[in-house]
Amino acid sequence: MAASDPTIVSSSACFGGRQLVVEHASAVLGCTMRLGIFLPPGHGASDDTPALYYLSGLTCTEQNVVTKAGAQRACAAHGLLFVAPDTSPRGEHVADDPAYDLGKGAGFYLTATQEPWTPHYQMDRYIIEEVPEVVAHFTTSRRRGVTGHSMGGHGAITLALRHPGAFESVSALSPILQPLDVPWGHKALAAYLGPDRAAWAAHDAASLIADAAEKLPILIDQGGADGFLETQLESARFLAAAAAAGHPVEYRRQPGYDHGYHFVATFIDDHVAHAARALCGVGR
Repeated sequence: MAASDPTIVSSSACFGGRQLVVEHASAVLGCTMRLGIFLPPGHGASDDTPALYYLSGLTCTEQNVVTKAGAQRACAAHGLLFVAPDTSPRGEHVADDPAYDLGKGAGFYLTATQEPWTPHYQMDRYIIEEVPEVVAHFTTSRRRGVTGHSMGGHGAITLALRHPGAFESVSALSPILQPLDVPWGHKALAAYLGPDRAAWAAHDAASLIADAAEKLPILIDQGGADGFLETQLESARFLAAAAAAGHPVEYRRQPGYDHGYHFVATFIDDHVAHAARALCGVGR
């Protein structure tokens, strides 16, 4: 079943283009979802304009990056759509948890196999199958890149590794690279996927990269003063696996920056440019 046609909830002038919020009924998630979609200057629905997807982190909706990161400026300059999905299914009928790192706002970009999460928590399928159907109402291009922050950085890298050909660029800011090794990952993967660590490994970037079917260059920025750096954002196993596999990874530790959106806003232009090189050609 296809996603329903999107309804434009809001439209605002932004860096010469339009920042939209659209709403649609999701057949995959069984609820109503919202996305932020930025249209660059001069863009028309029949134009062949590539898109950069941005996957947000824990507790976020589509609004966090739309209002805090300023990515629209770089997307306007490079001629890219900027697509910001929500982080989980929504609605009173959707299972939730009182904690911030499970349930609503914490979909972890996977397809849940355990109750009570299975009926709605299908964020892997939603991003890969359904969001492109919504975006197709605003561009004829099927070319897309993906980036994200924290849980969304985990999603960006794992979805690109799990679905070769779905994206033409991938990057991440403060990603959870080794969910098998950290508390956020242990909690979410056990809840959504059950106790089998083999099932967890299918959503662990450090495990996936060794056998990646395509080797898209990965740009990663990490704040050197991030309070989650040692406890949740470990990278040694991922970087070692990437090096052993010959997978190109540019990993940058940025001194003095924490985990928040000031960090994201500082480096988001580099991630837009990284996508534009793949989607629009060098020099755009």
